[in-house]
Amino acid sequence: MSATVLIVSADSLLIDDLMRLATAADVESRLATDPTSARAAWREAALIVVGADLAGDLARSSPERRPGVILAAAEPDGDEVYRLAVETGAQQVIALPAGETWLVEQMAAAAEPARRRAAVVAVLGGRGGAGASVLAAVLAGVAARHRLRTLLLDGDPLGGGIDLVLGAEGTPGARWSDYADRQGRLSTATLHDSLPARDGLAVLSWHRGAAEPVSPETMRSVLDAAVRGYDLVVADLPRQLTDAGAEVLAAADSTLIVVPAEVRATVAADRVADLVRNYSRDLRVVVRGPAPGGLKPAVIAESLRLPLAGVVATDRRLATAIERGHRPGRGGALDGFCRRFLTDLRQIRPMSGEGGGRP
Repeated sequence: MSATVLIVSADSLLIDDLMRLATAADVESRLATDPTSARAAWREAALIVVGADLAGDLARSSPERRPGVILAAAEPDGDEVYRLAVETGAQQVIALPAGETWLVEQMAAAAEPARRRAAVVAVLGGRGGAGASVLAAVLAGVAARHRLRTLLLDGDPLGGGIDLVLGAEGTPGARWSDYADRQGRLSTATLHDSLPARDGLAVLSWHRGAAEPVSPETMRSVLDAAVRGYDLVVADLPRQLTDAGAEVLAAADSTLIVVPAEVRATVAADRVADLVRNYSRDLRVVVRGPAPGGLKPAVIAESLRLPLAGVVATDRRLATAIERGHRPGRGGALDGFCRRFLTDLRQIRPMSGEGGGRP
């Protein structure tokens, strides 16, 4: 790991505490027990934590001013501590042990390269069996095919597992239950390295058997790591909104409701849309044909009071491929819609992507 935290202290108790926090943050740490060794690593460190015991000596050596310097003290309320913070160039004074959680988060953040946050797209069905999971899987697959770092996130514990849509249910890696008690900051490297992936597409789904819904705190922790480590996060959500699902909707750049071109499906979708509107900043409808009664997509969008994102036709070949455990392939109306949608999304919400080109 190239990014490091420099710990400047000669206090053995403080050193033990700071080393422990660096381990909790999953970052490499380096110890300097005098101002001279501290100056040798001063520029290269991603974050510097200076103990109050060496702050005076360090200040007298006139360290170079730079961002990312924190002064750690057991009693940070005195004027002397803040004077030392100014003289050493520290931007923050932190009390230990009270500020341990905050300091771990700062260490973890410093170790991660600065990059643009991922775009987040939430997908849900206007009624059961609308095809939302398939749309989410194909959208994520198209993005991965065009070299966007993509995570497909299964937010529906009763949906059967979106890894089945990809034919990746046997791929080893973490599932939601492995993050059940997770709160606070999660490193992007830990998330990425633990997840199953197939053909460059990472997926977070459920173990077979009983699936306990994730807490909003767990969802927030995983989603925060995901948007720091990927270019695109595609989340498949249940129609009956959970607190964890609301976290995704609040973070989503765009939310798609998939609605079959039927009257009953449109009425059901109107109820779903009313719930989602409270959280989503950009809500659109995708109409899935054919329409048995000739119901027009524009009429459906108008009745739902939503912009029409596109129209896709049912593809029997796609359903057959998924049933046989094959990942959805290229071609077809759904693939074409996903390519167009990503092109529009990248105009609004640029994503880095290794390829640099548009789908």
